[in-house]
Amino acid sequence: MTKLEKIVLSYSGGLDTSIILKWLQETYGCEVVTFTADLGQGEELEPARAKAEMSGVNDIRIVDLREEFVSDFVFPMLRANALYEGQYLLGSSIARPLIAKHLVGIAREVGAHAVAHGATGKGNDQVRFELAVNALDPSIKIIAPWRQWNIRSRMQLLEYAEKHHIPVPSDKRGEAPFSIDANLLHTSTEGKILENPAEVAPDHVYQRTVDPVDAPDTPEIITIGFERGDPVSVNGKSMTPAALLTELNGLGGRHGIGRLDLVENRFIGMKSRGIYETPGGTILLTAHRGIESITLDRAAAHLKDEIMPRYAELIYNGFWFAPEREMLQALIDQSQTFVSGEVTLRLYKESASVISRTSACSLYSADLVTFEESAIAYDHHDAEGFIRLNGLRLRSWAARNGR
Repeated sequence: MTKLEKIVLSYSGGLDTSIILKWLQETYGCEVVTFTADLGQGEELEPARAKAEMSGVNDIRIVDLREEFVSDFVFPMLRANALYEGQYLLGSSIARPLIAKHLVGIAREVGAHAVAHGATGKGNDQVRFELAVNALDPSIKIIAPWRQWNIRSRMQLLEYAEKHHIPVPSDKRGEAPFSIDANLLHTSTEGKILENPAEVAPDHVYQRTVDPVDAPDTPEIITIGFERGDPVSVNGKSMTPAALLTELNGLGGRHGIGRLDLVENRFIGMKSRGIYETPGGTILLTAHRGIESITLDRAAAHLKDEIMPRYAELIYNGFWFAPEREMLQALIDQSQTFVSGEVTLRLYKESASVISRTSACSLYSADLVTFEESAIAYDHHDAEGFIRLNGLRLRSWAARNGR
């Protein structure tokens, strides 16, 4: 192995990264710095510190990134109304570049020449972490234990843990547990019965949202305020980005909003099935489209919709720090200059529906659209020339084809 003096490990404190921590210490014989990102996953993070201390780690970093995550990553993505393959709100995808950013930052701070992650060799996250590190500091070596060690089965993983006295929680023994990723934007669940797309997901898979059948029988009305494309308030109360998303997660979860059972196409080439819960993000996407409907010019709105799939795919595939994503972001952010105002939604039984929208920057004109007599001059005869010019090429095409 390459001689290294220090490695920074993206460390959750779970079984896999606890084993990876020990493996790095044994394999490279150097100091390992652990970095645990608080992205609002809802877990107590101090046990991660205790486990790292038990493993002899002297430099333990637990960093609260909730506000940065929402303001600098989630909100820019929501300005684009980004959905991968038309459905997925990119909850895992958008978290990885932020973690990678801080991995690189800590590596520079402590003088480490390598970073390590616990992503497997079959998933998207290995690509996202490593492309981000490549873009931020190509001089840093990346260690991916799942692609390097000789552990090939879950049984071997548990045997390694037992041999090195790494505690194995009771729920990690026996049948492999669900693979769960959580942050302020979403919770994703994969594995076990979900690996068969023909099987209905059991109720206990869902963690953030109630079954829509059991949701309240009375709708709840909320109002979200926007400034330049970003949400800033709920029901008139100004909030920080992380607090606002937390509030909407609670509201959406109570009404069963944001559930998605998806078979997606991974970047590396295989299909996978997962259960996603994104209650607050689903509400925000609906609300953002609502405020854009009255503040964006038609051509600008349609152009945004055209580039959105490409933008979403870049995030999903790990190209957050790539020049093309940054170019698209500049275009998207420019479009949000006048996307300010308020949107009122009805939350009810799995749905978030826009019921009103208002903005001082609105392009909507009741005088223009009314069926009644308008104060604004609009000559109906102008439409005749408009239609005739647009029909010119169709008439030529029809004549050529003998119609």
